Amino acid sequence: MTGTVKFGALDLSVLIVYLVGVVAFGLYMGWRQRKRSETGEGYFLAGHSLSWLTIGLALFSTNISALHLVSLAQQGYINGLVFGNFEWMAAFALIALAFFFVPFYIKTRVPTLPDFLQRRYGQGCRDFLAVISIFNAIFIHIGFSLYAGSLILHALFGIDVWVSVITITVLTGLYAAVGGLTAVVMTESVGTIVLLIGSILITILGIVKCGGLHEMIRLVGEAAKTNPSATFSVLRPAGDPSGMPWFSMMLGYPVISIWYWCADQTIVQRVLGAKSESDARNGALFAGFIKILPVFVFVLPGLVYLGLTYQHPVLKTDEVYATMIQDLLPLGLRGVIAAALLAALMGPISGSLNSMATLFSYDLYRRIRPQASERETIHVGRIATLVGIVIAIIWTPLVANFKTIFDGVSMMLCFIAPPVSTVFFWGIFWRGASYRGALAALWGGFVICLITFLTLYAPMDWARGVGGGHWLDLLTWFDVHVVKAYYINYMVMSFVLFINGSIILHVVSRLKPDAPDAARAALTWEHPLSALQGAWQGARDFRLWAGVLFAVMVVLYVIFR
Repeated sequence: MTGTVKFGALDLSVLIVYLVGVVAFGLYMGWRQRKRSETGEGYFLAGHSLSWLTIGLALFSTNISALHLVSLAQQGYINGLVFGNFEWMAAFALIALAFFFVPFYIKTRVPTLPDFLQRRYGQGCRDFLAVISIFNAIFIHIGFSLYAGSLILHALFGIDVWVSVITITVLTGLYAAVGGLTAVVMTESVGTIVLLIGSILITILGIVKCGGLHEMIRLVGEAAKTNPSATFSVLRPAGDPSGMPWFSMMLGYPVISIWYWCADQTIVQRVLGAKSESDARNGALFAGFIKILPVFVFVLPGLVYLGLTYQHPVLKTDEVYATMIQDLLPLGLRGVIAAALLAALMGPISGSLNSMATLFSYDLYRRIRPQASERETIHVGRIATLVGIVIAIIWTPLVANFKTIFDGVSMMLCFIAPPVSTVFFWGIFWRGASYRGALAALWGGFVICLITFLTLYAPMDWARGVGGGHWLDLLTWFDVHVVKAYYINYMVMSFVLFINGSIILHVVSRLKPDAPDAARAALTWEHPLSALQGAWQGARDFRLWAGVLFAVMVVLYVIFR
C-alpha cells in the first residue's frame, strides 16, 4: 500500500465521537457503580451482576482484538480459511467451559482461577498460575494486541507507532482503572457490536465488488492456481502449504483451549462475575455462537480480496486489512471501520488490564498482606494496572521479531498452555491428582516447554544467541529432518508436551498422594457425565443450547471440510 488511507470529515467525526464516547461511557459506568466498586468483589467481579448476554459479548470482545483483524485477514489472503479453525474450534472449548468448569467456579465463588487451583491442590500451584497469568495478560493479550493495532493505525493514519500505542493504552487504562470490571465489560459489549458491524460491511462490499457470491468463488479458484493454499477448506491434509494439517488442530487446539478458554483469568473473569450459574453457562455458550462469525467477517475477507487482486497481489501482507479499507469502503464508512479498530484495540486491553490487576491484588498482594482492607486492595490493583501499561508499552515493539503476528501469539500460547492445561484437566476429572503431582507437572512442564521453544521453535536469531556454531547446525538439521519432515508444528508439539506433563502428574501423584480431603474431592467430577445432571430449565437450559451449538459446528465443518 502506498501512503495512508484517505479520510473525509465525516470519517474523522465518527472516529472522534466514538473515541470520546467509549472512554466517557466507561468512566460513567464506573461512576454509576461507584458504591459497588468500593468492595473488591464489586470492582474486580462486577458484584456478580453479569447476565448471560453481557458475559457472551464480553468473552467475545476480550478474545477478539486488532490482532484478529490484521492477522486473520493476512492469513485469509495467504492460506484461505484454514486458520479459521482457531475461531470455530473455540465453540467446542466454550461448551467444555459451560459443562465442566463453570459449576466449580460458581460454586466456590472464587475471585481468581489461581484461587481455585489452591483449593483443588495447594498454595504453590496458586502462586505459579498467578505469575504465569499476569505474564500472559501483559505480554500476549496486551502486547500483541497493541502491536497489531499500532501497525494498522500507522497504515490508516500515518500515526507514529509509539504515539498510537501510548495514546490508546492510556485512554483504555483510564476507565479500566477507574471503573473496574463493570466499566470494562460494558465498553467491551458496545465495542463488540461496532466491531462486528464494521467487519460485516467489509465482507459484503468485498463480495459485491467481485460481482456476487458465485463470481467471488470463481475468482478465488483462479487465485488458487498460483496459490494452492488459498482455498475454502478448513481441514487440510499433511503436506498442505499452510503448514497446518487437520491433525495438528485436532491434537493441539484442545490443549491450548483448556488454558485459554477455561483457565485463563483474562477470559474467564467475565464468567466469574456472573449473577448465576445459569448465566455463566449460557454466557459461555452464547460466546460460542458468536465465534462462528469471525471466519466469515475476519478470515474470509482476506480470501475474497485475494480473488480481487491475485493478478497484482499485495506484497506487504500485514497491510492487507488497511488496503481492503482503502479499496472497498467509500468515504464516510471508513470512519466506522476505524471505530471498529479502536473497539478491537480497547476491549481486550481493558479486559486484560483488569484481570491482571485482579490477579496481582488477590493472589500476590494479599498473600503478602492478608490484613489488607478492601480499599487498599483496590488501590493496589489500580497501581498494578498502571505498571502493566508501562511494561506492555516497552514489550510491544519486540513482537516484530516473530515471522508473523499470528504465528507469534499462537506459538507462545502453545508453549505456555500445556502445564496449566494438564493440572486443570486432571484436576477436575481425576481425584487422584495430588498437590505434589500438580506442582511437578507445572514446574517440570514449564522447564521442558521453555527449552523446547528456545531450541526448536524460536526464531533462529534467538538460537544463535544460545550457542551458535555446531549447536545451530544441529538445531537446523533437527528442524528440517524431524520437526518439518513429520509435520510436528507447534500445535502438535503442544499436544506432545501435554502428554509429557500428564505422565509427570500421574507418576508423582501415585508416588506422593494427598491425604483424603472432602473439600478437594468436591471439586472433581465423580464421572464426566455427571455434568449432564440437573433439573430441566426449559428454553434457558444450557444443555439444549450446547446441543444446538455442537450440531451447528458439525454442519459447518462438513460444508467447509
